[in-house]
Amino acid sequence: MKILNGKELASKIKDRVRDTVSVLNESGHGVTLAVIQAGDNAASSTYVRNKRNACDYCGIKSLVYNLGSDATEEHIVNLIHVLNITDYIDGILVQLPLPSHIDERKVLQEIDPKKDIDGFHEINAGKLLIGEKTFVPCTAKGIIKILKENNIQIEGQNCVVVGRSNIVGKPVALELLKNNGTVTICHSKTKNLELICREADILICAIGKPRFFNKEYISPNTVVVDVGIHRLEDGSLCGDVDFDDVKDIVSAITPVPGGIGPMTVAMLMENCVEAKIAKI
Repeated sequence: MKILNGKELASKIKDRVRDTVSVLNESGHGVTLAVIQAGDNAASSTYVRNKRNACDYCGIKSLVYNLGSDATEEHIVNLIHVLNITDYIDGILVQLPLPSHIDERKVLQEIDPKKDIDGFHEINAGKLLIGEKTFVPCTAKGIIKILKENNIQIEGQNCVVVGRSNIVGKPVALELLKNNGTVTICHSKTKNLELICREADILICAIGKPRFFNKEYISPNTVVVDVGIHRLEDGSLCGDVDFDDVKDIVSAITPVPGGIGPMTVAMLMENCVEAKIAKI
């Protein structure tokens, strides 16, 4: 069984990004990311801190706009409009979730697609669907990257994605298709889920339930990518996969923590640089 170490790979990718940013800085083309956070969600604050730390490491300037829980949709949209026309801002990220009184979809569609480094704008989502060059959502991009960097073949493989969100499930399915995988997308209404999962050569677990996938769902020698992250009552973290139950039968697996999480942040750094280079 091979551990697909996302933390180690993400570190190497951030080193490459740092080298690129250094060259850009020397030529007067510094990279700047704007992050908008509304509310006091503890997990969101942690994610924003991680992104800011990654920016600092890579030499990317980060501007965090920390709005309160009472921020209005109009306030956020107006801020996005200002950032859209601010030339030195290369990427705009709205940390989700937003407070319940705000329409997330409406807010995300206000971001200039050329600065939409999360790849959530409908224009970028459409480009992804038809195979045009665009910003790939960071988690999906990280999944493909960790498979390729570990020489795991996607072409011709039976790839099962459990989850159909716009953030992970749909974009990773499209990226697997782009790499010539044969893709099945499953969700909460899928019948015979165990049977379908056991047919997978590559299983992407993004169901959002702690330790849901045990060895009843996984055949020997499957490559398992665990996208979930959950904090248990004892303070420890786990994924959507019951790691201890499946570790002896899988051929490779991403750990939680230290798997897809660090890769997502590293891909965000890559997307920031891509946004800057596209402007030059």
